[in-house]
This record gives sequence, C-alpha cells and structure tokens, in this order.
Amino acid sequence: MTDLSILDLAPIAEGATVAQALATTTELARHAEALGYRRFWLAEHHNMEGLACSATAVLLAHVAAHTRRITLGSGGVMLPNHAPLVVAEQFGTLAALHPGRIELGLGRAPGTDGPTMRALRRSLDGAHEDRFPQDVLELVAYLGPPQPGAVVRAIPGIGTQLPVWLLGSSLYSAQLAAHLGLPFAFASHFAPEMLLDALQIYRGTYRPSARHPEPRAMVAVNVVCADSDEEAAFHFTSLQQRFLGMRRGVRGPLPRPVTSMDALWTPTEREQVMRMLWASAVGSPDTVARQLNRLLELTRADELIVAGATHDPAVRLRSLTLLAEVRQQLGAAMAA
Repeated sequence: MTDLSILDLAPIAEGATVAQALATTTELARHAEALGYRRFWLAEHHNMEGLACSATAVLLAHVAAHTRRITLGSGGVMLPNHAPLVVAEQFGTLAALHPGRIELGLGRAPGTDGPTMRALRRSLDGAHEDRFPQDVLELVAYLGPPQPGAVVRAIPGIGTQLPVWLLGSSLYSAQLAAHLGLPFAFASHFAPEMLLDALQIYRGTYRPSARHPEPRAMVAVNVVCADSDEEAAFHFTSLQQRFLGMRRGVRGPLPRPVTSMDALWTPTEREQVMRMLWASAVGSPDTVARQLNRLLELTRADELIVAGATHDPAVRLRSLTLLAEVRQQLGAAMAA
C-alpha cells in the first residue's frame, strides 16, 4: 500500500472570505487525520488573491493546535524569501510545541512575482536562488546538535533535527536532494514536465546519508474523487479554470465549477492547461485508483501527496474520504 498525504494551499473560493478559507484548511487537516493520511503540508505563496497560505508557519501552528497526531509540514517554505535562522526558529518553536509532529519542506522558487519578491527580501542583490544549497546547509545546521563555539544558534530549534525535504519542479532540486541525501518531493501537480527525468536523476545519483540511507521520492498529484466520473469532472473544472487563469496571467479566487469548459478556453489553451494538469486523477473511486496506479507504475513513487482544490469544501472532504477507501488498491502492481 502506498502512503498518501495531503497538500493544501488554503484556497479562497469565489464568494468566500479569507477566514472561511483558513477554517476550511483546519477542517481538512482534521478530516485527513481521522482518515489516516500520513502527513498534511501547507504551501507558501504571496500576493495571490486566491490563496491564504502566505504565513505558512503561523497557519501550521493553528492547524497543529486543532489536530493531535498527523504529521504537519511545509510544502514548502520558499527559502530564498527568508533568512535560514528565522525559518529554524519558527519551525524549532513548532517542534517544541508539538514534539514529533513537525517537518520542513524547502523550495527554491520565490512562490510569487518580481515586485513581491522585492517586498519580501527588500533587495534582490546576490541572486538568492543561487545561494539555495548554502542556505539549506545553514538551516540544517541550525536544527542539528549543538556545535562547540557556534556564535549563532536557533533557540528554539537547535537539537530538534527536524525532518527536512527538498521540493522542486525541475532537475536542480532533484540533484541537490540526491547530493545531500535528503528525501525529495516533486511538484508535478502543476509542473509535471520533468517529473520522470528528475526522479531518475534523484535515484541514480543519490548519496546515502546517516538519516536517509535510501532515497525517498514523493510525487504530488491532483485528485478529485466523487461518486461518479461525471460529478468529479464537473468539480475539476474549478481547477481547470484556475490554471487557465495562470496561463493568461489572471489571478483571483477559486472559480465555481461549470458544466463545460469549451466556451472558456481555446484549443491551444486547453492543451496547455491539460499538460500542466497531467498528474491528475479525476473520477469515481475505481477510476481514480486506476489512474493513480498508472502514475505509480511510471514513477515508482514511495508516496503520493494529494492536492486538488474544489470550490465547495464539502466536495474535497468527500473526495478524501473516497480516496481513503481505495488506498489499499494503490501500489498493488508495484508490490506484486
């Protein structure tokens, strides 16, 4: 059986408020915990009108206070936006408040646009992304055991040795994760083009580390599971509209579903959007199980992390319930 986890971006649905979006995220985490999902991750995005996940560590603290067992983490913290010490202190505090439940996923992208990058960093001098490997090592050191003579320490944070994942949608993070001996999560839920190449590089060049003697690859996938294929396809149009907006440079709340996308996109736009949404499983439980098993056969993923926002929060709760019911069917062909 393949491990399943949840990725949430705290989407703000059309007609809803930020407060409602955050309440939905909390309810989703509680639901995932009750259903036995392995982990619940929250992303970091800024200046996105339809997303309420900008203060990732703050939101994780709230979700942690309203759950009891499920592992919580970032999917991920965009490290170029932050000083490594600040991240170590934030997540060290979370680890002290919720021992054994917190982990840290790190990304190299800014998760926003150019003007917002400047507002976050105050300066873009020095190409922050180019310092990503050094920043990762600095952050890991802050979370590691005390070092004699260390002038700067993360308090809280030091000695927590929080689990760290690298996230990416290109070959770069796959190579870095392999080099550092860290688990790796690929953002195929929106950028699947390099998925298979990245996994091949990650596994083929992996250097075992003390904490991770074997590579561990997690693949992100959009899932909308409903009682019928037709119902799932209907609710999936909200995500299709959001990705269409991304292609057009239009931001906004998560749209209401529509009965047909034909009047909303051109054939070229349809092809572009569906290419971005290639790593998706949409349909009834049996349909979704077949689609996910095909993805598992292609990727040999150790774990799937499930995105897939829907306009109606109840629809996503139902989707996770149905997916949990077919979990035993996932990875069966690989095990055989």
